[in-house]
Amino acid sequence: MNNPVLKEIQLIYEKRRDNAEKDLRMRQQEVYRKLPRVRELDDEIRSTGLKMAKKVLLKPDDSEKAAREAREKIEALKMEKAFVLTEGNISADYLEPRYTCNICKDTGYVDDSKRCNCMKQLLINRSYKMSNLENILHKENFQNFNIDLFSQETFDGEELTPRENMLDILSYAEGFIGNFEENNGENLLFYGTTGLGKTFLCSCIAKALLDKNKIVIYQTAFTILDILEKRRFGKGSREISDYEYDLLFQADLLIIDDLGTEISNTFTNAEIFNIVNTRLLAGKKTIISTNLTPNEISEIYTDRVFSRIFDKFIPLRFFGKDLRWE
Repeated sequence: MNNPVLKEIQLIYEKRRDNAEKDLRMRQQEVYRKLPRVRELDDEIRSTGLKMAKKVLLKPDDSEKAAREAREKIEALKMEKAFVLTEGNISADYLEPRYTCNICKDTGYVDDSKRCNCMKQLLINRSYKMSNLENILHKENFQNFNIDLFSQETFDGEELTPRENMLDILSYAEGFIGNFEENNGENLLFYGTTGLGKTFLCSCIAKALLDKNKIVIYQTAFTILDILEKRRFGKGSREISDYEYDLLFQADLLIIDDLGTEISNTFTNAEIFNIVNTRLLAGKKTIISTNLTPNEISEIYTDRVFSRIFDKFIPLRFFGKDLRWE
Protein backbone atom coordinates (compact mmCIF):
# COMPACT_ATOMS: atom_id res chain seq x y z
CA MET A 1 0.00 0.00 0.00
CA ASN A 2 2.29 2.77 -1.26
CA ASN A 3 -0.39 5.35 -1.94
CA PRO A 4 -0.49 7.96 0.88
CA VAL A 5 -4.28 8.25 0.69
CA LEU A 6 -4.71 4.50 1.16
CA LYS A 7 -2.19 4.53 4.02
CA GLU A 8 -4.12 7.32 5.70
CA ILE A 9 -7.38 5.38 5.40
CA GLN A 10 -5.76 2.21 6.76
CA LEU A 11 -4.69 4.20 9.83
CA ILE A 12 -8.27 5.44 10.24
CA TYR A 13 -9.50 1.84 10.36
CA GLU A 14 -6.79 0.83 12.82
CA LYS A 15 -7.83 3.70 15.09
CA ARG A 16 -11.50 2.73 14.79
CA ARG A 17 -10.73 -0.87 15.79
CA ASP A 18 -8.57 0.33 18.70
CA ASN A 19 -11.34 2.59 19.92
CA ALA A 20 -13.91 -0.21 19.64
CA GLU A 21 -11.67 -2.56 21.65
CA LYS A 22 -10.98 0.11 24.28
CA ASP A 23 -14.68 0.89 24.59
CA LEU A 24 -15.49 -2.83 24.92
CA ARG A 25 -12.89 -3.32 27.66
CA MET A 26 -14.37 -0.40 29.62
CA ARG A 27 -17.86 -1.88 29.39
CA GLN A 28 -16.55 -5.32 30.35
CA GLN A 29 -14.89 -3.93 33.49
CA GLU A 30 -18.10 -2.12 34.36
CA VAL A 31 -20.10 -5.36 34.07
CA TYR A 32 -17.46 -7.39 35.93
CA ARG A 33 -17.68 -5.01 38.88
CA LYS A 34 -21.44 -5.26 38.94
CA LEU A 35 -21.71 -8.98 38.10
CA PRO A 36 -18.53 -10.91 39.08
CA ARG A 37 -20.05 -14.16 37.79
CA VAL A 38 -19.82 -12.81 34.24
CA ARG A 39 -16.04 -12.51 34.57
CA GLU A 40 -15.86 -16.10 35.81
CA LEU A 41 -17.94 -17.30 32.85
CA ASP A 42 -15.79 -15.37 30.35
CA ASP A 43 -12.67 -16.91 31.90
CA GLU A 44 -14.22 -20.39 31.62
CA ILE A 45 -15.17 -19.80 27.98
CA ARG A 46 -11.60 -18.75 27.14
CA SER A 47 -10.12 -21.65 29.12
CA THR A 48 -12.39 -24.17 27.36
CA GLY A 49 -11.34 -22.85 23.96
CA LEU A 50 -7.62 -23.10 24.86
CA LYS A 51 -8.02 -26.64 26.22
CA MET A 52 -9.77 -27.71 23.02
CA ALA A 53 -6.96 -26.27 20.88
CA LYS A 54 -4.37 -28.07 22.99
CA LYS A 55 -6.21 -31.41 22.69
CA VAL A 56 -6.48 -31.03 18.92
CA LEU A 57 -2.72 -30.44 18.67
CA LEU A 58 -1.72 -33.28 21.00
CA LYS A 59 -4.36 -35.82 19.94
CA PRO A 60 -5.44 -35.04 16.37
CA ASP A 61 -7.30 -38.34 16.13
CA ASP A 62 -9.70 -37.17 18.82
CA SER A 63 -10.04 -33.65 17.40
CA GLU A 64 -13.68 -34.00 16.31
CA LYS A 65 -14.76 -35.30 19.72
CA ALA A 66 -12.78 -32.59 21.55
CA ALA A 67 -14.24 -29.85 19.35
CA ARG A 68 -17.79 -31.13 19.83
CA GLU A 69 -17.44 -31.34 23.61
CA ALA A 70 -15.88 -27.87 23.75
CA ARG A 71 -18.65 -26.34 21.62
CA GLU A 72 -21.32 -27.87 23.86
CA LYS A 73 -19.63 -26.61 27.02
CA ILE A 74 -19.06 -23.12 25.58
CA GLU A 75 -22.68 -22.93 24.45
CA ALA A 76 -23.86 -23.83 27.97
CA LEU A 77 -21.55 -21.20 29.48
CA LYS A 78 -22.83 -18.56 27.05
CA MET A 79 -26.43 -19.41 27.94
CA GLU A 80 -25.66 -19.00 31.64
CA LYS A 81 -23.89 -15.71 30.88
CA ALA A 82 -26.93 -14.41 28.99
CA PHE A 83 -29.13 -15.39 31.95
CA VAL A 84 -26.87 -13.62 34.46
CA LEU A 85 -26.81 -10.47 32.30
CA THR A 86 -30.59 -10.50 31.94
CA GLU A 87 -31.00 -10.87 35.70
CA GLY A 88 -28.68 -7.89 36.11
CA ASN A 89 -30.75 -5.79 33.67
CA ILE A 90 -27.93 -5.71 31.12
CA SER A 91 -28.59 -6.53 27.46
CA ALA A 92 -26.50 -9.30 25.92
CA ASP A 93 -25.19 -7.02 23.17
CA TYR A 94 -23.76 -4.63 25.78
CA LEU A 95 -20.65 -6.82 25.78
CA GLU A 96 -20.36 -6.89 22.00
CA PRO A 97 -17.92 -4.62 20.10
CA ARG A 98 -19.46 -1.42 18.74
CA TYR A 99 -17.96 -0.75 15.35
CA THR A 100 -18.34 2.33 13.22
CA CYS A 101 -19.33 -0.04 10.42
CA ASN A 102 -20.95 -3.31 11.48
CA ILE A 103 -20.70 -4.71 7.95
CA CYS A 104 -16.88 -4.88 7.78
CA LYS A 105 -16.28 -4.57 11.55
CA ASP A 106 -13.96 -1.64 10.86
CA THR A 107 -11.57 -3.61 8.68
CA GLY A 108 -12.61 -1.83 5.49
CA TYR A 109 -13.14 -5.12 3.70
CA VAL A 110 -15.86 -7.74 3.30
CA ASP A 111 -15.23 -11.28 2.06
CA ASP A 112 -11.53 -10.72 2.88
CA SER A 113 -10.68 -8.74 -0.25
CA LYS A 114 -13.72 -6.72 -1.38
CA ARG A 115 -13.78 -3.10 -0.25
CA CYS A 116 -16.67 -2.26 2.04
CA ASN A 117 -18.92 0.64 1.08
CA CYS A 118 -17.63 2.60 4.07
CA MET A 119 -14.06 2.36 2.73
CA LYS A 120 -15.21 3.33 -0.74
CA GLN A 121 -16.83 6.43 0.70
CA LEU A 122 -13.68 7.30 2.66
CA LEU A 123 -11.67 6.94 -0.55
CA ILE A 124 -14.15 9.23 -2.28
CA ASN A 125 -13.92 11.85 0.44
CA ARG A 126 -10.12 11.81 0.46
CA SER A 127 -9.44 11.47 -3.23
CA TYR A 128 -12.02 14.10 -4.19
CA LYS A 129 -10.75 16.42 -1.45
CA MET A 130 -14.21 16.41 0.11
CA SER A 131 -13.10 16.27 3.72
CA ASN A 132 -15.65 18.97 4.55
CA LEU A 133 -18.57 16.88 3.25
CA GLU A 134 -19.40 15.49 6.68
CA ASN A 135 -19.55 18.99 8.20
CA ILE A 136 -21.73 20.22 5.35
CA LEU A 137 -24.17 17.34 5.70
CA HIS A 138 -24.46 17.94 9.44
CA LYS A 139 -26.00 21.29 8.52
CA GLU A 140 -27.62 20.55 5.18
CA ASN A 141 -30.02 17.67 5.75
CA PHE A 142 -33.76 17.04 5.93
CA GLN A 143 -33.82 17.62 9.69
CA ASN A 144 -32.63 21.19 9.11
CA PHE A 145 -34.79 21.81 6.04
CA ASN A 146 -37.05 24.78 6.88
CA ILE A 147 -40.06 24.98 4.57
CA ASP A 148 -41.06 28.26 6.26
CA LEU A 149 -38.25 30.00 4.36
CA PHE A 150 -40.26 29.65 1.16
CA SER A 151 -42.83 32.35 0.46
CA GLN A 152 -46.56 31.66 0.44
CA GLU A 153 -47.13 34.60 -1.89
CA THR A 154 -47.51 34.16 -5.64
CA PHE A 155 -44.37 34.74 -7.67
CA ASP A 156 -44.25 36.17 -11.20
CA GLY A 157 -47.65 34.77 -12.15
CA GLU A 158 -46.81 31.15 -11.24
CA GLU A 159 -49.77 28.90 -10.42
CA LEU A 160 -48.06 27.64 -7.26
CA THR A 161 -46.42 29.69 -4.55
CA PRO A 162 -42.69 29.01 -3.95
CA ARG A 163 -43.65 27.04 -0.81
CA GLU A 164 -46.22 24.90 -2.62
CA ASN A 165 -43.70 24.30 -5.40
CA MET A 166 -41.02 23.26 -2.91
CA LEU A 167 -43.44 20.87 -1.18
CA ASP A 168 -44.02 19.21 -4.57
CA ILE A 169 -40.26 18.98 -5.16
CA LEU A 170 -39.75 17.52 -1.68
CA SER A 171 -42.30 14.82 -2.42
CA TYR A 172 -40.32 13.87 -5.54
CA ALA A 173 -37.09 13.85 -3.52
CA GLU A 174 -38.58 11.64 -0.79
CA GLY A 175 -39.97 9.26 -3.40
CA PHE A 176 -36.58 9.16 -5.11
CA ILE A 177 -34.94 8.13 -1.82
CA GLY A 178 -37.69 5.69 -0.82
CA ASN A 179 -37.64 3.92 -4.20
CA PHE A 180 -33.89 4.17 -4.73
CA GLU A 181 -33.40 0.39 -4.78
CA GLU A 182 -35.94 -0.02 -7.59
CA ASN A 183 -34.75 -0.14 -11.16
CA ASN A 184 -37.24 2.52 -12.21
CA GLY A 185 -34.96 4.76 -14.28
CA GLU A 186 -35.65 7.77 -12.03
CA ASN A 187 -33.19 10.65 -12.31
CA LEU A 188 -33.71 14.24 -11.20
CA LEU A 189 -32.90 17.58 -12.82
CA PHE A 190 -33.04 20.59 -10.49
CA TYR A 191 -33.01 23.88 -12.37
CA GLY A 192 -33.60 27.51 -11.50
CA THR A 193 -31.68 30.63 -10.55
CA THR A 194 -29.23 30.80 -7.65
CA GLY A 195 -30.26 30.83 -4.01
CA LEU A 196 -33.42 28.73 -4.27
CA GLY A 197 -32.32 25.63 -2.35
CA LYS A 198 -31.10 23.34 -5.14
CA THR A 199 -27.70 22.62 -3.59
CA PHE A 200 -29.22 22.29 -0.10
CA LEU A 201 -31.70 19.70 -1.35
CA CYS A 202 -28.90 17.80 -3.12
CA SER A 203 -27.09 17.65 0.23
CA CYS A 204 -30.25 16.39 1.94
CA ILE A 205 -30.61 13.56 -0.57
CA ALA A 206 -26.89 12.72 -0.35
CA LYS A 207 -27.08 12.52 3.46
CA ALA A 208 -30.19 10.32 3.40
CA LEU A 209 -28.58 7.83 1.00
CA LEU A 210 -25.19 7.86 2.72
CA ASP A 211 -27.04 6.90 5.90
CA LYS A 212 -28.31 3.88 3.95
CA ASN A 213 -24.70 2.95 3.14
CA LYS A 214 -24.98 3.99 -0.50
CA ILE A 215 -22.00 5.27 -2.44
CA VAL A 216 -22.65 8.90 -3.32
CA ILE A 217 -20.44 11.09 -5.48
CA TYR A 218 -21.34 14.74 -4.98
CA GLN A 219 -19.28 17.23 -6.97
CA THR A 220 -19.60 20.28 -9.15
CA ALA A 221 -19.42 19.81 -12.90
CA PHE A 222 -16.24 21.90 -12.91
CA THR A 223 -14.48 19.58 -10.41
CA ILE A 224 -15.67 16.43 -12.17
CA LEU A 225 -14.23 17.63 -15.44
CA ASP A 226 -10.99 18.58 -13.66
CA ILE A 227 -10.78 14.95 -12.48
CA LEU A 228 -11.40 13.71 -16.01
CA GLU A 229 -8.63 15.93 -17.36
CA LYS A 230 -6.21 14.74 -14.65
CA ARG A 231 -6.84 11.17 -15.73
CA ARG A 232 -6.60 11.99 -19.42
CA PHE A 233 -3.33 13.89 -19.09
CA GLY A 234 -1.81 11.73 -16.33
CA LYS A 235 -1.77 14.35 -13.56
CA GLY A 236 -1.75 13.36 -9.87
CA SER A 237 -1.84 9.84 -8.45
CA ARG A 238 -2.68 7.37 -11.20
CA GLU A 239 -4.33 4.89 -8.85
CA ILE A 240 -6.59 7.48 -7.26
CA SER A 241 -7.36 9.14 -10.60
CA ASP A 242 -8.49 5.82 -12.05
CA TYR A 243 -10.53 5.11 -8.94
CA GLU A 244 -12.17 8.55 -9.10
CA TYR A 245 -12.95 8.07 -12.76
CA ASP A 246 -14.49 4.62 -12.30
CA LEU A 247 -16.68 5.85 -9.45
CA LEU A 248 -18.24 8.51 -11.67
CA PHE A 249 -19.81 5.61 -13.54
CA GLN A 250 -20.17 3.04 -10.75
CA ALA A 251 -21.34 5.04 -7.71
CA ASP A 252 -24.90 4.34 -6.58
CA LEU A 253 -25.72 8.01 -7.00
CA LEU A 254 -23.86 10.74 -8.87
CA ILE A 255 -24.85 14.34 -8.05
CA ILE A 256 -23.55 16.84 -10.60
CA ASP A 257 -23.93 20.28 -9.04
CA ASP A 258 -23.69 23.57 -10.93
CA LEU A 259 -23.85 22.12 -14.42
CA GLY A 260 -22.90 24.93 -16.77
CA THR A 261 -20.14 26.45 -14.62
CA GLU A 262 -17.51 24.34 -16.37
CA ILE A 263 -15.83 25.49 -19.57
CA SER A 264 -17.90 24.22 -22.47
CA ASN A 265 -16.05 22.71 -25.43
CA THR A 266 -16.03 19.54 -27.49
CA PHE A 267 -14.16 17.61 -24.76
CA THR A 268 -16.41 18.66 -21.88
CA ASN A 269 -19.62 18.09 -23.85
CA ALA A 270 -18.48 14.62 -24.89
CA GLU A 271 -17.49 13.72 -21.32
CA ILE A 272 -20.76 14.95 -19.85
CA PHE A 273 -22.69 12.85 -22.37
CA ASN A 274 -20.46 9.82 -21.74
CA ILE A 275 -20.99 9.96 -17.97
CA VAL A 276 -24.75 10.54 -18.13
CA ASN A 277 -25.38 8.03 -20.90
CA THR A 278 -23.23 5.26 -19.42
CA ARG A 279 -24.95 5.60 -16.06
CA LEU A 280 -28.38 5.53 -17.69
CA LEU A 281 -27.53 2.37 -19.61
CA ALA A 282 -26.24 0.73 -16.41
CA GLY A 283 -29.35 1.71 -14.44
CA LYS A 284 -27.32 4.00 -12.15
CA LYS A 285 -29.11 7.06 -10.81
CA THR A 286 -28.03 10.66 -11.28
CA ILE A 287 -29.09 14.09 -10.05
CA ILE A 288 -28.14 17.21 -11.97
CA SER A 289 -28.44 20.69 -10.49
CA THR A 290 -28.04 23.76 -12.69
CA ASN A 291 -28.76 27.47 -12.85
CA LEU A 292 -29.39 27.09 -16.57
CA THR A 293 -32.82 27.09 -18.19
CA PRO A 294 -33.71 24.25 -20.59
CA ASN A 295 -33.12 26.62 -23.51
CA GLU A 296 -29.67 27.54 -22.20
CA ILE A 297 -28.80 23.86 -21.72
CA SER A 298 -29.78 23.16 -25.33
CA GLU A 299 -27.64 26.06 -26.53
CA ILE A 300 -24.52 25.12 -24.53
CA TYR A 301 -24.54 21.35 -24.96
CA THR A 302 -25.09 19.11 -27.93
CA ASP A 303 -28.53 17.86 -28.93
CA ARG A 304 -27.50 14.39 -27.70
CA VAL A 305 -26.83 15.68 -24.16
CA PHE A 306 -29.93 17.83 -24.12
CA SER A 307 -32.27 15.10 -25.37
CA ARG A 308 -30.76 12.49 -23.02
CA ILE A 309 -31.21 14.73 -19.98
CA PHE A 310 -34.76 15.76 -20.74
CA ASP A 311 -35.81 12.31 -21.88
CA LYS A 312 -34.54 10.37 -18.85
CA PHE A 313 -34.64 12.98 -16.04
CA ILE A 314 -37.59 14.41 -14.13
CA PRO A 315 -37.21 18.20 -14.51
CA LEU A 316 -38.03 20.09 -11.30
CA ARG A 317 -38.02 23.88 -11.54
CA PHE A 318 -37.13 26.00 -8.52
CA PHE A 319 -38.48 29.55 -8.42
CA GLY A 320 -38.95 32.37 -5.95
CA LYS A 321 -36.82 35.02 -4.32
CA ASP A 322 -33.14 34.38 -3.52
CA LEU A 323 -33.27 32.75 -0.07
CA ARG A 324 -29.78 33.94 0.81
CA TRP A 325 -30.94 37.55 0.54
CA GLU A 326 -34.26 36.79 2.20
